[in-house]
Amino acid sequence: MEETTPGSRPVRVLVADDEAMVRAGVLAVLARDPQVEVVAEAGNGHEALALTRLHRPDVVLLDIQMPGMDGLTAVSRLHREQAGVGVIILTTFGQDEYITRALEEGADGFLLKADDPRELLNGVRAVGAGGAYLSPRVAGRVITGMRAHRAAHPHRSLDRLTERERQVLAGLGSGQSNAEIANSLHLVEGTVKAHVSAVLSKLGARNRVEAAIVAYEAGLAPSRRA
Repeated sequence: MEETTPGSRPVRVLVADDEAMVRAGVLAVLARDPQVEVVAEAGNGHEALALTRLHRPDVVLLDIQMPGMDGLTAVSRLHREQAGVGVIILTTFGQDEYITRALEEGADGFLLKADDPRELLNGVRAVGAGGAYLSPRVAGRVITGMRAHRAAHPHRSLDRLTERERQVLAGLGSGQSNAEIANSLHLVEGTVKAHVSAVLSKLGARNRVEAAIVAYEAGLAPSRRA
């Protein structure tokens, strides 16, 4: 089994927001956790992309409304061009259309600036470990939207999954990272990554967030944030 050591190095974070005061506040929250290291700051999506290529952070925190290139466009570019980098939308705007588009474009998390600062740290840790995270303020709406989407796409049957893939899906539903799933199932992490890809494909899920919600609704995981 491939050995992993969670927390052996800080989660490296890039913060992108066009308001310097907001960035300063986010940095102050992140500085509370010694296992989080801010490696760069950006004022728009273009800068975020360039600095991500340069610094290769584990997590990119993106505001939605920024000049030049907004956060939602940057999410799409990062998802296509920077595989392995987790992306969290951190915004004032919690409208359903923003949440839906962010997840469709490949965001691994969605947080509101009005959330408790602990949610920011929890989200960064979760996404930095390869998981997904939703603000408690939007999680219920995402689940409702997913139920409607699944009703319109009945092919998302768990019957298509192998027993091992169901076990991996249960891990996703419990918020586990690939490394944690690997440890619990006595697999190497690369094998888990392959299973996760297969699960997403078979379920028609766009990302780990949607897969986690499917697991919860199927009773494979306890009720908790994705």
